[in-house]
This record gives sequence, structure tokens and C-alpha cells, in this order.
Amino acid sequence: MEYVLGIDIGTGSTKAVAVDFYSQSIAVSQHHYQTYSPRSGTSEQDPELIWQALQACLIEVHSKLKCCPAAICFSSAMHSLIPVDKQGKKLMNMITWADSRSDYVATRLKASPGAIRMYESSGMPLHAMSPLCKIIWLKENMPDVFDAAHKFISIKEFIWFRLFGEYVVDHSIACATGMLDLLSRTWNKDLLALAGITEDRLSRPVSTTYTRSGAQFLPAILEEGTPFVIGASDGCLANLGSFAIQRGVAAVTIGTSGAVRISSEKPIFNREAFTFSYCLDEDTFICGGPVNNGGNVLQWLVTNFLGKIANLDTFEEVFMMADGISPGSEGLLFLPYINGERAPVWDSNSSGAFVGVRSIHTQAHFCRAVLEGVCFALFEVLQAVESKSQEIRQINVSGGFVNSRLWMHLLADITGKDLILKQTEDASANGAAFMAMKVLGLNGGKYPAEAENAEEVIIKSDPEKHKLYSKNFAVYKSLYLGLKDSMHQLNNISY
Repeated sequence: MEYVLGIDIGTGSTKAVAVDFYSQSIAVSQHHYQTYSPRSGTSEQDPELIWQALQACLIEVHSKLKCCPAAICFSSAMHSLIPVDKQGKKLMNMITWADSRSDYVATRLKASPGAIRMYESSGMPLHAMSPLCKIIWLKENMPDVFDAAHKFISIKEFIWFRLFGEYVVDHSIACATGMLDLLSRTWNKDLLALAGITEDRLSRPVSTTYTRSGAQFLPAILEEGTPFVIGASDGCLANLGSFAIQRGVAAVTIGTSGAVRISSEKPIFNREAFTFSYCLDEDTFICGGPVNNGGNVLQWLVTNFLGKIANLDTFEEVFMMADGISPGSEGLLFLPYINGERAPVWDSNSSGAFVGVRSIHTQAHFCRAVLEGVCFALFEVLQAVESKSQEIRQINVSGGFVNSRLWMHLLADITGKDLILKQTEDASANGAAFMAMKVLGLNGGKYPAEAENAEEVIIKSDPEKHKLYSKNFAVYKSLYLGLKDSMHQLNNISY
């Protein structure tokens, strides 16, 4: 059996998807690990546990298929940071994208005269998730770690060093540091100077198709010559894995968080919404915006609001309650910024809010309003991307929310766009597998346009419901600006 292996190193787990040469998923392995949040605003993980999860995925896929992959390619979550010593050992736990301790650094940079130049040079919004801001925070708050660090690397670079003993970073992950010049794809010396480092303290940028063989420290189940493709970031590869790299097609993912992304031949900038532009490969940029609040809001709703244990049964209960309420939740709106927000407001101090609460509203209304609120947030990002690029005629969807037909219908009706679900496995891991296939010269050296014999689910938008939602959305868009000052005042009170 011939197959390639796409591995997605995610925030909650590492997932390996074996894909045959017809672009069909044939085996999956997933191993989870813990996130540590000892204080408010912190989000850390142990990179050693992620390395162990990767090895466990390799062993499990081999045990299922009894043969080695033709190639392995990596997808990875963006914006992680690990200070390491000269031996590649961590000096502290990995700081994940969700860590907001450097928010004051991002605020300071955004207020500086060169903020727009920094954004349009790197394609990366100025936000606490940025490794640029994280390194500055380390320099100002943990100078011993900052001074001792031989390199500042991401989780993919950590794993690649374990495999091959070299420090390289793919252009896609490097774009997400906020320190790479987007067009020259070299480290920007002015941005490095802001961080107080030189390029020798970062990895060497390489193409997303950069390939090596002869890996060290591998389970015996892999052949010595197995090629490893360094791959790209999870967001870029999710577009590839959900077949959303054609003009006029957007990819929307709702997992723990969410994102809207389109493919473009050049970077797309929006100075109001600060959408991102990251590299997929030498010819393609993936442009869009991320939101902090997706499936995690559903978990909050079940656990903290309804007081139940979060599991598949209670999630289904929420969907059933929400389905019994008419579109618009009878005037109840939810601003879903319970974890702060990224695009389009980029405000770590923002917070969630229910607006329009009346005596007629029941738990079921609140459930529907929460699901609608997440969709409104993504629609706002979609509009920001569309306004600076091209008309989006179709949305290809992925992520855990595709298990709810109701939630997909809400997104279709709110955006006024038809949704296409082409596959249910992890889109980022599939995208990594497709990149490996291209490197191997399969499909004529091109990315697959679709999986052979794959089922396609189409969710049609209802024009009448979209008209109603457009009225609610107009009110929704005004909520953040009206509540911003109050949010910040409440956030600054010590309780």
C-alpha cells in the first residue's frame, strides 16, 4: 500500500493522517497533551510531550497499515516560542499562540509611528500572539532566559532539530513570527532590532517544500531514507486540505478557535482589520483573519453557563435546544469575545457580552445566540478579507463544527454563502499530505483538486434568513465600539 503521511502539530494534540495516492484518508492517529495556565493570560506546553505524541502517532499509523509512508510532511500551529540552549534543550516551557502576557508590548508597537510599516513588511498583525512580541516580553521580564537562549524557535523547529540536528524554519511559520520580510523571505533586520536579537538567534528560513532524509531518533518502523518535507503552517495547509486555493473560494475553520482564509498570488493588507498574509509556497499566499473564539465558546456554554459536563451528548443537547429557536434568537445578541479577540479588533482586553436580554429569553435562546455570535464574528472577518480582495462565492469548511449540521446552516445563512464540506478529517494534516504528494511528483507535480470518489456535502444559504440576519449583524458590528471602554475598565479592576 502506497501512502503519504500528513502530521499536524496542533495546540491540543498531534494528529497524523495517512493519505493514499488518490487523496483518500486511509488511517488516522491522534495523541493529546496538556496546556498549562498557572496564571491569567499564560498558555504554555511542554515540547517534550509533543515530541512523544509525534512518535506515538508514527507508531500507531504503522501498526494499522503495516508499511512505511512514501513521505512525511508537517503542519504546525503558528506563533509558538521556545527559548533553547546550544544543545536544543528548552530553557522554559513553550509559549503558545494563546498566551497574552505580551499584550502590552503589542499595544506599544501598534501606537508607534512605524506600526503600519511593520505590518505591511511582515504580513503579521501586531498582537500578543506574535513571537516578536513574546521575545520582547522575555527580554523585559525574564532577562536571564532571554540572555541564555541560543535560539528562539517554534515547536516545528524543535521537532525538526530532533530529527536532523539543524535549525531551519519554513517560510510559512517564519511569516507568523512577525519578523520575516514577506516578499524577500529573509529576516527583517529592523524588526529583529526591535526584539533585541540578530538573525543568528533564529533558524534559517527555507521553502515549505524543503526536504531531508536520514532522520535521527526515529522509531524503527520508518525506513532510513524516508523523506521528510518541512511543510507549512496549519492555517495555510487547512486551505490546501479543504481544496480552497482557487480564486473566489474561502476556507472557514471552526475548531477550538476559528479563521477565515483565502488564497492569493500576492499579499492582501487591510489597515483597519489587520488581516494576515502568510506563505503557503513560492507562488501562493494565504490571507485572512483568525478569531479567538470558536468551539471553546461552546465548551464554555456547556460547562460554565449550563453547568453540565462537556461531551458529545451535551453538545448535541445544545444544538437541539438552539434548533427550536427562530433565526435571530428573538433579538438576543452575543458578542463572543470571552477569550479576548484577534481579528478584526485585535484586543486582548475585550470580553463577551449578551445584549438585548428580555424576560422572554430562555436557555435555548442563549444557546442559539452563542452559536450565531461565533458565526457573526467570522462573517465580520470574511467581509474584511472580501473588501480588499475579490468576491467570495463559496466557503469550504473544516474543523469540529462540521459535525453539527445546524451550526453549518447558521454560518451559511448569516454569511449568505453556500458552504461546501469536502472531507471530515483534519484539513491541515490533509494539506500536509497533499504537499508531500506534490514534492514526490504525484498528480503531475500539482496539488490535488479534489479527492477521487470523495463525497461532497453542500449547505445552501437561505436568502430570507440572510436578510433577517443582516439586520442583526448591523447591530452586532456596533457592539464592540460601544462597549470597548467598559470592557477595559472592568478588566482593570482587581477582584
